[in-house]
Amino acid sequence: MRENEASIRGRVVRDLIAHTTNDLLIGKKIKNGELRKQIGTAEPPWKCPECFTMQTIEMEHFTMELLESKENANRDKIILQLHGGGYVGKIHNTYRSFAVLYAEAGKGMDVLSIDYRVAPENPFPAALEDAITAFDWLREVKGFTEDEIYLGGDSAGGGLCMALCHYLKDHGRKLPRGIVAMSPWTDMTASGPSYDDNYEKDPLFGKTRDSLIYSTDYRQDHDPKNPYLSPLFGDFTGFPPMLIQVGTYEMLLSDSQQAAARAKEQGVHVRLSEYEGMFHVFQMAMMHLPESKRAWQEVEHFFTVVDSM
Repeated sequence: MRENEASIRGRVVRDLIAHTTNDLLIGKKIKNGELRKQIGTAEPPWKCPECFTMQTIEMEHFTMELLESKENANRDKIILQLHGGGYVGKIHNTYRSFAVLYAEAGKGMDVLSIDYRVAPENPFPAALEDAITAFDWLREVKGFTEDEIYLGGDSAGGGLCMALCHYLKDHGRKLPRGIVAMSPWTDMTASGPSYDDNYEKDPLFGKTRDSLIYSTDYRQDHDPKNPYLSPLFGDFTGFPPMLIQVGTYEMLLSDSQQAAARAKEQGVHVRLSEYEGMFHVFQMAMMHLPESKRAWQEVEHFFTVVDSM
């Protein structure tokens, strides 16, 4: 799916982001992730909506947050959310709001969000190890089968969802029911055409090579083509259905296009939705942008379709 043009509101927000990131005082900190590392420790406590409860679960190396619906709960399945942030940013309130939207899109499914370890203090494979631990916790402690677990993630988290599936497959394990990946980071070689084609367009990462999408803080000296870092280069055969959403102004556009094409070639059911004129993880606008609203409605439709398969 691809739309013809961005909404007026979408273009305004996109231009505001570009204006902010081009500001010499704050723009560099946004693009290179310095500001992203600070978010979460400086923000106010998140207020959980009255129709949900949020439980914090302490693990050995990280914490998890379990969002549960009080009304019309669907306890048959659960969503494991892996947040974005270039593997250097920890969870923050936007992702807690994402959890609410995932729960609503899943018609009452619970959502487990993990605050996995991040670089540079905890480089690869720390985030992947924590994702595996959380997945196993859902199985061994909560009693879910693999077919009752959805994965959802954005940016680095979207790539991590696919990396987790590569790991499970490589180790002869069953895979989850489905994947929702928003602007997934799937290629740490930065070799796709959109890294050049959208260099001037991307309002968040554009006009510089000193940004999160070129950072080696997480991968260090590991091969960037390792599928656990760049899932694009892995074998998708046997993967569950995937919904991939991306904005056409993103430097990471080809990360989504190439991963979707490769997965389809290998027999995976994939829906790639390109939102015209949109920026990286535009879904953070929640219900305030027409494109973001449609994206979350599409997530709901994806869950409905996969549940019927």
